[in-house]
Amino acid sequence: MTAVEFGARKAQGVVVNSDGGTVTLGEVLSLPVLARGLPKVLAGQDRLDRPVRWVHVTEWASPASALRGGELVLTTGIGFPARLDDYAAELCDVGAAAVVLELGRCYREAPHELVAGCRSRGVPLVVLHCGVKFVDVTQEVHAMILGGQLRTLRTAQRIHDTFTALSLRGAGPDEIIRAAATMTGRAVVLENLAHQALIFASVERVLDDVLNRWEERSRATPSPAERTDVCGQEGWLVTSVEFRGQQWGRLAMLPASPAEQHFHSEHVVILERAAVALTLARLTRETRWEEQAHRDALLDVLEQRQLSWRDTRTRITALGVPVQGRRLAVVVVRVDDRAVLLDKLRARLEGSALVGDLGERGVGVLLSFREPGGWRALAEEITELAGAPVHVGAEVGELSEVARSAAEAEQVADAVPRGGPPGVHTVTDIGLPELLYALREDPRVQSYAERQLAPLLAYDQCHGTDLLATVRHYLASAGNKSIAARRGHLSRQALYQRLRLIEEVLHGDLEAGDFRAQLHVAVAALDAQRAGRAARAEGGAPGK
Repeated sequence: MTAVEFGARKAQGVVVNSDGGTVTLGEVLSLPVLARGLPKVLAGQDRLDRPVRWVHVTEWASPASALRGGELVLTTGIGFPARLDDYAAELCDVGAAAVVLELGRCYREAPHELVAGCRSRGVPLVVLHCGVKFVDVTQEVHAMILGGQLRTLRTAQRIHDTFTALSLRGAGPDEIIRAAATMTGRAVVLENLAHQALIFASVERVLDDVLNRWEERSRATPSPAERTDVCGQEGWLVTSVEFRGQQWGRLAMLPASPAEQHFHSEHVVILERAAVALTLARLTRETRWEEQAHRDALLDVLEQRQLSWRDTRTRITALGVPVQGRRLAVVVVRVDDRAVLLDKLRARLEGSALVGDLGERGVGVLLSFREPGGWRALAEEITELAGAPVHVGAEVGELSEVARSAAEAEQVADAVPRGGPPGVHTVTDIGLPELLYALREDPRVQSYAERQLAPLLAYDQCHGTDLLATVRHYLASAGNKSIAARRGHLSRQALYQRLRLIEEVLHGDLEAGDFRAQLHVAVAALDAQRAGRAARAEGGAPGK
């Protein structure tokens, strides 16, 4: 058969295509200078992907002493030894790329013993039916080899410059992974030692194809014995990500398709340089990437910023949180020290929830559970860990509905004053006081409370009285004066006097239902505003 095919080789476990800087036997035989000799491969037809390191012209009977391995041996056969099987054995032992025999000067056809010896030892044997100038062959092949080496050096320099620039400007892991994927056209995934896909980028393959059943597939793909190798049945190119000999993750490059499980040497260099850049980024950034991955996935769901719910489901599952066929609910917790709570929640809820720091919005938790109502037991555990109230949104059955659950959880969180006792709160717990607490910053609510109560507050300030407290007791007692007097530690006569004074100051009738309802809302709004100011004074802005 003639050799014009483009091959691939596997060296040290890594499949490398020739366009990575290696010149293969197949490419050499396709050169015009050799094609004019009408080459025919008599042995080693399946080894045309062998790399050619150099060309050596020899007529020695025992050429091995002049070879180092990887040479294309050119000969006319004039100096062949008596035992051609020994000649083939020498070339095999030294690792010659191939032997090219020009017919016509010494042999009219290839010696049967040489053909048999090369076939038995896997040494490619090529015969030329027309004469060629060996010097021309040497010159063109060497130029091709040197050109390939130069291209390899330039490629390596480009890769080095790219990742060095990323490291110098403090690029994050997302950008590093994206650069590796863009430069190779392959999907690249960074996983931790628990086989959770933290960061990924894909140019052509869809996300669901890349991350589907990630943990299962990753556990079936062993780590390479050396630093970088092709591993597993799917043929992933895997390299360890480590620092000072301690591995903290793996970087995997997936093949273009199941039918193309091969990589270029350039891919190996890119993957290893990306691993180094990731280690530098990890050392210079405070945020743990597991936390960042969970937070980003959580925000994608809460803010509906994903392109496909199927991709989002696959991504969350790849982080170790199953959501397919599960019930879901969002929990929001607002505490002073979010970092401590985050560590507690991640340790307790691993595998059943996404946990993320939502900044001033608080700590967000996406619970995943099997049975309806299963969120309650988890929420009670969260409130114990937090030592603070937790706020739970509606239970939903699809990721697309999680944003509604989150909005409801935040609505509840806005309605419950911080600093209260631990407990689980849902939207059913929101009454008038909680509603007005949530609306305490609204200028219209503030204006209403001021308009209704300003005369009473001014009178108290001017005369040193506390008529507001009397109003609060009266309203809380639903107008029952006996109960109001007892709560205010007043005699009934004293209470009657205060109530008449309150009616004069406010110009209203406390016995009138409408006026009492308006006053009730105004007092609740004022209490909500004061509770909000007290919370800020004690713990800073909400969520801090």
